[in-house]
Amino acid sequence: MKKLLLLTVLLISSISFAQEDAWVYFNSKPSAATYLANPLTMLTQRALDRRSAQGIALDFTDVPIEQSYIDQVTAASGIQVMAKSKWLNCLHIRGEVTDINALSAFTFVDHIRFADASLNSKHSNIKSFKPVNKQLDVQVNYNYGGSANQVQMLKVDWLHQQNYIGTGKIIAVLDAGFPGVDTAQPFQQLQNNNAILGGYDYVNRDANFYTGFSHGTMVLSTMGGYVDGQLVGTAPNAQYYLFITEDVNSENPVEESNWVEAAEEADRLGVDIITSSLGYFAFDNPNYGHTYEDMTGNTAFASQGANIAFTKGIVVVASAGNAGQTDEPHVGVPAEANNVLAIGAVQFNRSYASFSSIGPSFDGRIKPDVMAQGLNATLSTPNGMITQNSGTSFSGPIIAGSIASFWQAVPNLTNQQVVNFVKQSSDRYTNPDNQYGYGIPNFQLAYNTAMLDVFTTSKSRFLIYPNPSNDAVTVSFPNGIEDVEMTLYTALGQMVLKENISQSVSKLSLEGLNKGVYLYKIESASFSQSGKIIKE
Repeated sequence: MKKLLLLTVLLISSISFAQEDAWVYFNSKPSAATYLANPLTMLTQRALDRRSAQGIALDFTDVPIEQSYIDQVTAASGIQVMAKSKWLNCLHIRGEVTDINALSAFTFVDHIRFADASLNSKHSNIKSFKPVNKQLDVQVNYNYGGSANQVQMLKVDWLHQQNYIGTGKIIAVLDAGFPGVDTAQPFQQLQNNNAILGGYDYVNRDANFYTGFSHGTMVLSTMGGYVDGQLVGTAPNAQYYLFITEDVNSENPVEESNWVEAAEEADRLGVDIITSSLGYFAFDNPNYGHTYEDMTGNTAFASQGANIAFTKGIVVVASAGNAGQTDEPHVGVPAEANNVLAIGAVQFNRSYASFSSIGPSFDGRIKPDVMAQGLNATLSTPNGMITQNSGTSFSGPIIAGSIASFWQAVPNLTNQQVVNFVKQSSDRYTNPDNQYGYGIPNFQLAYNTAMLDVFTTSKSRFLIYPNPSNDAVTVSFPNGIEDVEMTLYTALGQMVLKENISQSVSKLSLEGLNKGVYLYKIESASFSQSGKIIKE
């Protein structure tokens, strides 16, 4: 079986690693109260709206790292700061062991963790590794061309026929580079619609993200690419941020730190979905690598960051890996994380693709979670050529784009509900296994199930629709109630509207309100209901 997008790393036993990588964790954020009282200083309005829509409160992890701590560590002898994480309140640093340990003298340092576990106080044995390959896991009718099977297998074409094509959803792509996205014809529709919202190169620390290795370009094309009769992505009308976190010239844990830093920026910008076709097990320095025993859902740095991203209301999708035929065939970091949707690969005929990494996780959880076509997936190269390539690199984003189109169709779902409906729609949901997980999703079934759930819930509740809306909403009354008072508040609790609503006059105008998420409260003498309304 031909495995593509694998960059071989040669581990030479004679190499000496003079400097070490480590994370220095801080014990406080002195400015936390000020930031939390002024949330727009740390998050965009869209990020706050996403939190509000899902009932997620701001907390300590949202607050940036104390700048004076960063300055003092940066100024310390022999220390190079490689990356940072506000969620985990730490810096990824590089230096001599003695210089790193000297940072413990700072009163604001909580603890230090070396990437080489043998240098940490709780570990005494150096892990044993075999060299492995570095992985870059890898009623409208559309003329899908070669991409038809990968879309229709998931019933995403049905969503597209209803004009659910990812509109209003933002996907962050974390990968190795995006050359050609600004020039190649399959991405022209995204460029014309200003759907590439921005990005950053965390490897070179600059704003040019239309560079690097072409893997990210191909990944993006499975979601946002469009060439009539040749390629239609699963979310052709979504918007995208493009982040380079992967250095193809080396394999080092700083790439996990880059991943988390990019995920934090994605959260700040208000993205809905993170998709990443990157996976980590071994590193150039064998003492830094992970073992299967580490695959417990929240041990590895990138897995911890991915789990926090989920708590912020983001759906996190990661390719399972292409190690199914290797000595270590299990799903890697961050796909193994507790709250990440790990995507394996199947062939054109829905059968398992033998390169796809398998489960379970070390602690016995089902991994991968779901499957999509990853063998001979149709995609675009940086020069705009439509071709085929293989890897869970492509099954992952195919699912991520599908989720964007599905979430557009049922916008009031939380990220947890989205993940639940996707899993429950899959063809092996009642009998999952270590190769297929819960199987191949059916997004038409997911939509029908979600809408049935909404309908069942609404029979004893007020139903507010359409939601989102750009002008007015209609209030559908349950039996036995005729008149209520309806109040709208901003996400920060400021009342902006109060009106009496009745069975006979059941529309509420939103024309005087700014775009955003509002909290509503409906009250009568015997009933109270709260929820959220999105003004577009």
